[in-house]
Amino acid sequence: MSISTRIKSHLEANHVPYTPLIHTPSYTAQGAAAVMHVPGREVAKTIVVASGDATYIVVLPASRHLSLEKLGKAVGRTIRLATEWEFASLFPDCELGAMPPLGEIYGLPVFMDDSLIAENEIIFNAGTHKDAIRMSLSDFMRLALPTVGSFAS
Repeated sequence: MSISTRIKSHLEANHVPYTPLIHTPSYTAQGAAAVMHVPGREVAKTIVVASGDATYIVVLPASRHLSLEKLGKAVGRTIRLATEWEFASLFPDCELGAMPPLGEIYGLPVFMDDSLIAENEIIFNAGTHKDAIRMSLSDFMRLALPTVGSFAS
């Protein structure tokens, strides 16, 4: 499997330059950073959370952990991690756990930890456990329109 056609088409339709990266299969963002030989702070992980009937994407550096309390304060609701059963159908073109943080493709709001602002580029899963995308942070921000805040612990 390679980068999802849906993701490729979305980036091309929005004239976003990106670099596809292929790495040894990894099932965590920190593991992907290690096999790509880049610091965990440069690789973004996508976390799916829920509150009632609302679902959100949260983007954090691979090296950080989500604070549900901080995110809940920002959203104004109690937040919990979504189960795989809850979100698997939202990403039909992606392997489970390899979703990109491009919420606009999937109709989901995106929250991004402000620690990612320190980087000029962002690297993230591209729908598989061995494919990633590197793109400018500014292009990511333009596409995903994330709410930026301090959501990591």
